[in-house]
Amino acid sequence: MSFLSEAMRYDLLVVQTAAVAAIAQAGAWAQCLSGVGDCHVCSSTPALTAHTAHAFTHQNLDITTPALGNVAAAAPTAGPSKKTGKTPALGWNSWNAYRCNISETRLLAAANDMVSLGLKDAGYEYVNIDDCWSEMIRDPTTKRIVPDSVKFPNGISGAADQIHDLGLKIGIYSDAGTMTCAGYPGSLEFEDIDAATFNDWGIDCELTKYSQPEEVTEKAVIDLKYDNCNVPSNWTDTETPPHDNWYLSNSAIRFRQMAGALAAQTTHPIQLDLCIWGTAHVWDWGAKVGHSWRMAGDSTPDWNYIKSIISFNAQHLDAVDFFSHNDMDMMEIGNGNLTIEEQRTHFAAWCFMKSPILLGTDLGLLSASQIQIITNSELLAFSQDTTIGTPATILGKNTTDPPEFFSGTSEKGAHVFIVNTANSTETKRFAFDSVPGLSDAKRKASSFVVHDMWTGKDVGTFRASGEFSVAVAPHDTAAFLITPA
Repeated sequence: MSFLSEAMRYDLLVVQTAAVAAIAQAGAWAQCLSGVGDCHVCSSTPALTAHTAHAFTHQNLDITTPALGNVAAAAPTAGPSKKTGKTPALGWNSWNAYRCNISETRLLAAANDMVSLGLKDAGYEYVNIDDCWSEMIRDPTTKRIVPDSVKFPNGISGAADQIHDLGLKIGIYSDAGTMTCAGYPGSLEFEDIDAATFNDWGIDCELTKYSQPEEVTEKAVIDLKYDNCNVPSNWTDTETPPHDNWYLSNSAIRFRQMAGALAAQTTHPIQLDLCIWGTAHVWDWGAKVGHSWRMAGDSTPDWNYIKSIISFNAQHLDAVDFFSHNDMDMMEIGNGNLTIEEQRTHFAAWCFMKSPILLGTDLGLLSASQIQIITNSELLAFSQDTTIGTPATILGKNTTDPPEFFSGTSEKGAHVFIVNTANSTETKRFAFDSVPGLSDAKRKASSFVVHDMWTGKDVGTFRASGEFSVAVAPHDTAAFLITPA
């Protein structure tokens, strides 16, 4: 799977170690300049001077690798496992809550909160470690990544055992560059070693049985979040790939290498999240490589982010189906100053667009209202529907940015979701005959029952030839199931 010999990989390790040391001397902010794109450590760091930026561009950390001219032809073509990741991942991730201050104690606290707060019963299953979990250099003999013994005194496998005892799964983080966004060892050209390492740690748990016969119950390794920082210049995309086929781009090949390694080196399936920030037209090829792919940079706990990612993602929903999901990034519920209405929209949009939902806060601090939002059984059922994999899409003509009306179907019937992007309460209307999925039902029924997915109660019965109207609070989202009376 890797293109370097063992000796070349060791040379890369030496250069990488020197680069990490240089970054450490420069301060944490220098990590942001060592890669390509949006490093998540940058969100909490000060502005940088032009002089500093010049000293720490990714070119100073370049790694000598073979020429990539013919590398696409030899790149792995293994796709994501079909034994996991059929529906969007549900769980918790450490980054938004703790950044680099992750530890076994905090990980297990989140896992226990998932159980005690009813999140596990609602379907949440992954407890995911993000960046900063390892030592700064690999083991010089085995070349394996080494867990930080202070943060994880029982190793990753020890933490995994405790999480499995709670009936949950564990996730981990790596990077398709020479270093992670925070300057820890990345997996570029170490894909085989790292895939085998994750497998050998026994980070596993039972899979859900799906309807297809090949999806038998067996042990599954983690959800692997695979980031995109610290990419050597010769691994970046400086031009459009041949025939505009971004599957052949350098970016895609870096992620394909890990997908190939997972297929070859692991005995348990891994759910692979391509954290590629919406670059390289990932929605066109992501399903050939991973189970989900990030559509933009890191989330922030504000209404503008929620609006912008809904708007952008709405343009690419044809990429979403079983085993393939546009990732709108981790949840910010519980963070910042989002109103309850904005948090409802945050959750509802991730559900009806079928994005992975990874909570990103100190779960023990969530209010009863916030827990009620994230455990809403009807919205989660739409997200996790195992009979229909497609998301809700734009209903009617797009007259706002982001669009306000979406419709989709589930095994229960047709759904309409209405996002009020205005700063005041507005009355929203739609005609039943404008909703895809209701046309056949209309021939057989003269009226429809409208059911509120938030309250779990029927709103009323309405003539099939008429329309429905509802007052929606500012920045809130209404969600309805519509069935023949």
